[in-house]
Amino acid sequence: MDEESPMIQNPLLIILVLVVIEAFIIFVSERRIYKKYFSFFPAVFWIYFLPMLCSSLGLLHNKSPVYSAITNYFLPASLILLLMCVDIKAIMHLGRTALGMFLIGSLGIMTGTVLVFAVLKRIVGPQFWGGFGALAGSWTGGSANMIAVKEALSVPSDVFFPMVVVDTVVPYVWMAFLILMVGWQKLFDPWNHARMDLLTEFNKKVHFTLVKSFNGWQIKQVFLILVIAAAGSVLSGLLAQCLPEMPGIISTYTWTIILVSFLGIGLSLTRCRNLEHDGASRMGAGILYFVLTSIGAKASLTNLGSTCVLIFAGFCIVFVHAVFMLVGARLLRAPLYLAAIASQANIGGVASAPMVAACYQPSLAPVGLLLAVLGNILGTYCGIITGQLCHWIR
Repeated sequence: MDEESPMIQNPLLIILVLVVIEAFIIFVSERRIYKKYFSFFPAVFWIYFLPMLCSSLGLLHNKSPVYSAITNYFLPASLILLLMCVDIKAIMHLGRTALGMFLIGSLGIMTGTVLVFAVLKRIVGPQFWGGFGALAGSWTGGSANMIAVKEALSVPSDVFFPMVVVDTVVPYVWMAFLILMVGWQKLFDPWNHARMDLLTEFNKKVHFTLVKSFNGWQIKQVFLILVIAAAGSVLSGLLAQCLPEMPGIISTYTWTIILVSFLGIGLSLTRCRNLEHDGASRMGAGILYFVLTSIGAKASLTNLGSTCVLIFAGFCIVFVHAVFMLVGARLLRAPLYLAAIASQANIGGVASAPMVAACYQPSLAPVGLLLAVLGNILGTYCGIITGQLCHWIR
């Protein structure tokens, strides 16, 4: 096979391959017998990695314009569907201490990211400023925020993939540490003069199930969901073209991502949030994973030289975050369980925050989920701001 002529170049065939990869990974990861194989490298990693492997081996054309088209049109739509399903009122019911701890944790990630990049930029290279911003988007939000920041800041694929590796390795180590800290509550809480009445307040205020009801796919609702996603994406794109560009800082697509996020949050305050029961967030996640396959197909396995240094940088960022959490817990008299939940809600996201919360107290799992959802709302903005600060000091 000629290395300069990829096996698959037709845009429709490329789309078909990406859909098959996504469907295969999701199908396998949801089978109980195979779940253990996704315990360290989750499905989202493989959805990104396998298309990259295909393009690196010459099976897919990694310069096809179809990848940019997928990102430009599908990413805004996925963000609208994911954000319009959040429950703002339930998040606000968590109270000032819980929200304060989460925001302090996010500030710790942003501060740590900028400081670590400033120290290591000569080693990893100044071109990684956007990669650090994308990582901050993930560690204050989640995978959707990381992808949104990546596109908003135009992060190159060879910069983005090493950050995906960091985002895979570091959070699992940190989660293990937080679970290990369960046994230290009896020492930490008396020393911190922690407010032990918070547990009772959470049990009174937070009443909902972690498993959201799903009514099944119905043609009418699916069509309505797609119309809302498409209309919101187009509207945000048109409004973004009316806003001023700032070269090297804010592009038209950056404005699109910002506007889409605001629109999704606005829709969550309307009856559109009820479409969650008809699969809106499931559809949003599926579209997001499809976007991730297209981003992976543009990347290459030949740019991994800085990965070890970047993993070290990731742990340094988490250390700064931990210092912020300790100071925040002291100031707010927060129990250790709340500090741990808020931390994992930042760095781990919606998948792992309820697990860590349940390790401390089973009834706190909804608190972990709500704080992680708050991260999904704020993560894109935090990542863009952090990335721009890194760009300023590069």
